[in-house]
Formats: sequence, C-alpha cells, structure tokens
Amino acid sequence: MIHWTAPLDECLYVSSDEKSTMAIRPIRLFGDPILRQKAAPVIDFDKELRDLVRDLSETMIDANGGGIAAPQIGVSLRVFTYVVEGEIGHVVNPLVQVVGDEEQVGQEGCLSIPGLPFDCRRHLQVLTTGFTMHGEPLRVEGHGRLSVIIEHETDHLDGILFVDRLDPRTREAAEAAIREAEWSGGVVPEIRYSPHAPLRAGSTARS
Repeated sequence: MIHWTAPLDECLYVSSDEKSTMAIRPIRLFGDPILRQKAAPVIDFDKELRDLVRDLSETMIDANGGGIAAPQIGVSLRVFTYVVEGEIGHVVNPLVQVVGDEEQVGQEGCLSIPGLPFDCRRHLQVLTTGFTMHGEPLRVEGHGRLSVIIEHETDHLDGILFVDRLDPRTREAAEAAIREAEWSGGVVPEIRYSPHAPLRAGSTARS
C-alpha cells in the first residue's frame, strides 16, 4: 500500500525554464568511493533539489531501474526515487521503520552493479517518512517489491550495497562475478558485512 506516490507525468512536470536543466546522469559503478559514503541530509529545499529529483527520475527510467539513490549519480545527499507499477515517487531525508516480522527472499539487482542479480533477504513491509522535493511531509508504506526498493535505496544513503546483505555463500559468488564483469575492470571487490543486525531466523520468508 502506498500512502503517497506521484503519477509519472506529475512528478516529472517542469516549467519551460527548468526543463533545460534536466539530464540523464552517468551512474556510478561498484568501486566508486561515493557509494561507500554516508550521504548528508538535505537542508535546502530549492531548485537545485528539484533538479536533482528530476535527474534521478530520468536516469532511473532511462536505465530501466526500480529505484535510484543520489549517491549513484555522484551526489552525496539523502534522496532517492522509485517507480512501481507505472507510478514514480521520491523521498527526501527518509526514515525507515520495519513493520512486522515477515521477510521475503528474491532476486535483487543494482544499477551500480549491472547485470548481476542475487537472492537477497529483506523485510516484507516497511514504513518510510520523509519529505517531498518541496519540503512537504510524506509517508510511504511499502509492501513486497516497494519494500525491497525502499530498503535497497536507503541502504545506498548509508554507504551499504545489497551485496553486503547476502549470505556468505552468495556473497562469495557475487565477489567472483564482480571480478569477472567487463565493467569492473578487474577491480578487487570490497564487499562488507552489513553493519545492521541480521534478520531474525524463523520468520516467514516469501519470494
């Protein structure tokens, strides 16, 4: 259930003065230091922020992604966009709260680790509060796919990548796959253990 979301055309509506500033940005790939930094909270809700949200939205759509966080385009601010079932939204300065104990397991990928999906365990339902690009309070209740996207993108804002959350065997496979990926340039993967407590064993998992 989504308590706040904006239709695609509404979120991307811009005046003729602002349209020229919109752009599809290059996506930072695994190994870029900005992906491991904790992003700063947004303080100014101004035209620069609105441009950022629209660039994130355009870049996400162009890359056929389900979500994208500002650090992935080189901006270390706490902002992300998402698209689910043809509707696009964004959250500024998100705070995420887990709802219930149920979990889900399914293939998850990342625009910064292209072409390499792996099974990842996530919470089934989360509640996110934050702000729109205009500074208005918002509340997003994510279930299923939207919950995965919210958790994935807020992880980005804390310098965490989804591969950090994989079980040990899958993490090893991810390290090998990243090393061999054409886009990686043979980089030695730095996959970290998630700083967050592991999800509780014995809860219901849904894929």
